[in-house]
Amino acid sequence: MATKIILPEAELPTHWYNIVPDLPSPPPPVLHPGTHEPVGPDDLAPLFPMDLILQEVSTDSYIEIPEEIREVYRTWRPSPLYRAHGLEKLIGGPARIYYKYEGVSPVGSHKPNTAVAQAYYNAKAGVKKLSTETGAGQWGSALAFACSLFGIECEVYQVRASYDQKPYRKALIETFGATIHPSPSPNTNYGRAVLESDPDTPGSLGIAISEAVEVAATNEDVKYSLGSVLSHVLMHQTVIGEEALKQLAMVDEKPDVVIGCAGGGSNFAGLAFPFVREKLAGTMDPVIRAVEPAAAPSLTRGSYQFDFGDTGQMTPLVKMHTLGHPFVPEPIHAGGLRYHGMAPLVSHLQELGLIESNSLHQTETFAKAVDFAQAEGIIPGPEPTHAVAEAMNEAERAKEAGEEKVVLFNLSGHGHFDMAAYQAYFDGHLVDYEHPQHQIDEAMQKVPVVAGE
Repeated sequence: MATKIILPEAELPTHWYNIVPDLPSPPPPVLHPGTHEPVGPDDLAPLFPMDLILQEVSTDSYIEIPEEIREVYRTWRPSPLYRAHGLEKLIGGPARIYYKYEGVSPVGSHKPNTAVAQAYYNAKAGVKKLSTETGAGQWGSALAFACSLFGIECEVYQVRASYDQKPYRKALIETFGATIHPSPSPNTNYGRAVLESDPDTPGSLGIAISEAVEVAATNEDVKYSLGSVLSHVLMHQTVIGEEALKQLAMVDEKPDVVIGCAGGGSNFAGLAFPFVREKLAGTMDPVIRAVEPAAAPSLTRGSYQFDFGDTGQMTPLVKMHTLGHPFVPEPIHAGGLRYHGMAPLVSHLQELGLIESNSLHQTETFAKAVDFAQAEGIIPGPEPTHAVAEAMNEAERAKEAGEEKVVLFNLSGHGHFDMAAYQAYFDGHLVDYEHPQHQIDEAMQKVPVVAGE
């Protein structure tokens, strides 16, 4: 059985970690889509409350977590770290495997770490309603939960492929009082335009973002909330890595490899960024690896350049690894990873050589997830199956080489609402997608050209 390592409640982090001041070079600025000049706080004010805008551009290494947020965190944080004895026995060999388990949150994933923070700051600013997008539904569930705590209305646009695949996510979101629409929808100008062009589109996170942004931008009483990609979102997630550092210290371990799945970048950054800090400080030297789906391979096959965060070209331009904002990934079951780009900070770290990345197909990740579930008793969500599979591959490589190795990964959520995906795997219906390069090239042709890039 796994060994459960739990920090006392008193060890709940008091601050979020902002990695930007510690980097060898700063990340490129966010640009106005019209002028290509750096955006200022006033440019973001229609979408976000000022507290979050200031966090987005902060040069402070640490931001104090308000007590009101920590009070909510205490209902599930600190989350457990497990030593995976069952998995180690299954694989054999000298590797020691640990996983940080975020499935203990009220909605079963890491997403409330930022959802609670964003709802709090919006409520503090007097905001009455938030609009957002969601892929597989973990983010939509988390924001619906957080809004219910702070008396804010919540409207969710869920990518149509996931909306159809995961009906119980809709029920969960509605249980917390939010409204939910499949995206693209007839509710917005952009959604109607997409449906007119392609009535059978599976949708994408880029399209759903456009719809949610349009709702916020055209209604003075609505703000927008994003579950990944932006720097303040990644910063809120660093409670994961800060706790993991303390938990590993309790058993006198330092990881040789740190692994997280990556779509927009939030759960990967949440675990990895505190370890990048330690790597830069020279206290440890782990390999830090992001694992993405082969069907949406922004880090491994995308270009590092300025692009829109959404398909409808409503957002500012951010420099990131991108497949092109028009790119619509195939409807894999890891809906939370179906995004055309990667968080600018995660992208920047890869450019600096501080992290590395690879991609896996979904049939491999589900096969490994089934082995993990039988060894450890937890069913991973489709997204973290990528981290599970890579951690197991790493342990198997260590076995072949006869090397002792400590492997740490983030199990960012459970798969209890995703059993249709597992059934599809058991029935042999999962398909591996490898996009022809010409599809990516076609999408990239529509990416704006920024002078000096």
